[in-house]
Amino acid sequence: MIKSLAAAGIVLVTPAAGFVGWLWVDSDRGNAGNLSFRNALKIPPLLDPTVDSDGRKRFRLELGEAYTEFLPGTRTATWGANGPYLGPTLRARRGQRVAVDVRNRLPEQTTVHWHGMHLPAEMDGGPHNPIGVGATWQPYWTINQPAATLWYHPHLHEVTAQHVYRGVAGLFIVDDPDADALPLPKRYGVDDVPLIVQDKKIKDDGTLDTSRMNFGGLAITGLLGDKIVVNGTYDPHFRVTTELVRLRLLNAANARIFHFGFADDREFTLIASDSGLSQVPQPMERIMLSPGERAEIVVRFRPGDDVILKSFPAPLGANFAYARLAGGGDEHDVIRFLAADALRPSAALPAALGAPPAAPRPSGEPFRLEMGDFTFNGQTMDMQRLDRVVASESVERWEIINNQAIPHNFHVHGASFHVLDIDGEPPPGHLRGVKDTVYVAPNSTMNLAVSFLPHSDPEFPYMFHCHLLAHEDAGMMGQFVTVSEADRALVRQAVTTHQHGG
Repeated sequence: MIKSLAAAGIVLVTPAAGFVGWLWVDSDRGNAGNLSFRNALKIPPLLDPTVDSDGRKRFRLELGEAYTEFLPGTRTATWGANGPYLGPTLRARRGQRVAVDVRNRLPEQTTVHWHGMHLPAEMDGGPHNPIGVGATWQPYWTINQPAATLWYHPHLHEVTAQHVYRGVAGLFIVDDPDADALPLPKRYGVDDVPLIVQDKKIKDDGTLDTSRMNFGGLAITGLLGDKIVVNGTYDPHFRVTTELVRLRLLNAANARIFHFGFADDREFTLIASDSGLSQVPQPMERIMLSPGERAEIVVRFRPGDDVILKSFPAPLGANFAYARLAGGGDEHDVIRFLAADALRPSAALPAALGAPPAAPRPSGEPFRLEMGDFTFNGQTMDMQRLDRVVASESVERWEIINNQAIPHNFHVHGASFHVLDIDGEPPPGHLRGVKDTVYVAPNSTMNLAVSFLPHSDPEFPYMFHCHLLAHEDAGMMGQFVTVSEADRALVRQAVTTHQHGG
């Protein structure tokens, strides 16, 4: 590992005293106490679809270049969808047929991946779905999953980190009747508030600093910034008008792992994770989210409250040096909440949020994935290699092993999963819901029950990868197809004859 890290520009050989000093000084990227919270939080607009001739809800996204003022008086070159930075929120209901026209007006090809969405591999927007400059990609599918907070972002092979960092990302909210019937905060932008949280390195002239995008210096997990932006807003505040506020938290950072909680240690309630509602509300004071993970929490405010949502030092489970290099010692102020003197009453949270099925029983032998130095099972990503053939609608046990000293996480396309155990012990409460992305601590083993979709396609693969984007771009990714029994014989032919894009 050390040899490869050094080849990537990560130098670990230094006098002990100087190295420790550097860890405490140069690697400190915290902002606690430095913000004035001068800017009202921007709320990504809901994108209004049209209904096309096939009866689908059709959304239109145009990706382009622009400038954004993060820091006062400066302009930063950014990318966005239907605007200068980030993109609108798409929203659809279970059972609806949707289509998206994605027009690429960026200076290079890209993709748009629907992170967490249950859809055919050909519509997934992974690295096999490149959108050329000036081209329009038109995926379509039927929404067939429970209510959840999903998101979209680029996924082009070897440059995902650059494209996400520049600003192409947004939410895709799925609704369903069961969630509608619950007395939860539901007014988008009022008491149901998206928080897309990212970190940036911004120079004094407004330029995005990408010098450690792919492991420059000692960035073992990729770029970590000292400027926190929420929904593209730097130094943000939100004015609370209701007793309860639902926060849809998304860690959309390239590498930073956030450990969310309030400055006054107030309790909040976890109601949903990546792929949908929890079985029961779970009171908490802290929740850690690695890149790509989502959580929905409900917070109670009192009239006149003035409180900061923070990211506390994250319990990464790494040794002292690697935890520090991965940002584990950083503390950030994220956003300030200012409650009105009179708040609109909110309904009490229900005692139960639904009855999601218990973790399904996997069949067959476990699929073992050992995380190496930007590899799985010793191999880097090869667009022409299939790493797994999975039966449609099956449930498999995937054993994810991080024998390294550095943090990783794990995301799978075309599936969702339950965490069965971590090092043989039951998962903590916040990891017992249905997920698609999960943190994998150093020197740990995680067993997942992975439930695959009914779609069968012997030609187009889904991805699995570390969602620390520099790791993904360095090759820490593999691919699989899901096939029916009838299509299984076609897989080898597809692998040898299909010329993938990208």
